[in-house]
Amino acid sequence: MIISWNITKECQLKCKHCYRDAGVKQKGELTTAEGLDLIEEIAKAGFKILIISGGEPLMRADVYDLIRHAKAQGIRPVLGSNGLLITREVARKLKEAGLVRAGISLDSISENVHDDFRQEQGAWKGTIAAMKICREEGLDFQIHTTVTTYNYKDVEKITDLAVELGAKAHHIFFLVPTGRGKDMDAVIPDDKYQELLQKIMKKQGEVSIELKPVCAPQFVPLAKDLGQSTRFQKGCLAGTSYCVILPNGDVHPCPYFPVRVANVRDQKFSEMWKEHSLFKELREANYTGQCGACEHKMSCGGCRARAYAESGDYMDFDPACIYH
Repeated sequence: MIISWNITKECQLKCKHCYRDAGVKQKGELTTAEGLDLIEEIAKAGFKILIISGGEPLMRADVYDLIRHAKAQGIRPVLGSNGLLITREVARKLKEAGLVRAGISLDSISENVHDDFRQEQGAWKGTIAAMKICREEGLDFQIHTTVTTYNYKDVEKITDLAVELGAKAHHIFFLVPTGRGKDMDAVIPDDKYQELLQKIMKKQGEVSIELKPVCAPQFVPLAKDLGQSTRFQKGCLAGTSYCVILPNGDVHPCPYFPVRVANVRDQKFSEMWKEHSLFKELREANYTGQCGACEHKMSCGGCRARAYAESGDYMDFDPACIYH
């Protein structure tokens, strides 16, 4: 099981797609002491991987303490970052603290497209420099790309760049219109969604690093249809083996699924994860519409966040489904 914790809303960028609408630090963010207790609850609930993200998580001074504590609890700590604060010293401190891998965002092979998307001149150069530092310091990293109408034609080229830079994986996030992403009007058309998924699956057979579409759960049955093996057993994990904790302690089923479950200050997380009715509903998988009748219901699950964004009903069908 895997969990994300957005440890802060603070960020030095104002990316156009940001699901967290990050920028300014949020009042009432969990303290270091609360965070250490939360990590113990996460371990108690059975989670094995903790994604520490934001905002920009490296803007919190205690990030190394949180990574170290997660490691001590038997959890694999990984990072989700824009990379711009990763100096050689930071990379060494992250590795020393026990970070298993850094996920660094890169949205184009074009410097101008990436900088425009991230709304910061020089962001592309800084991100590439961070990846080279990680490689040289022996800190594993992977590339995260958000797919939009800006860059969907270049995804395979970004994979090639990931291989060239020494990344261990390329995770490809299909835009869900939430947060600032609601104002972008940049979700790729359904036919391009299907075409790109097939290209990614084909590309996986050509490269040695892991490729994973995110918020595109149809890739699991598609891989089977194409005769490709994958370690992933289900597409959408929201509320079943994954959730996200916000900077103030609110819990959502996934970062792109803005429905509040509860707050870790009001209820122990391990109890919430086991007992809350919203999580139970998602695990029962009694979807409506086409998702409910689909033969791939349990291997795909449909994107619950996209269903919610489209109709306001997170149990409804996934409007981008390539099978219906």
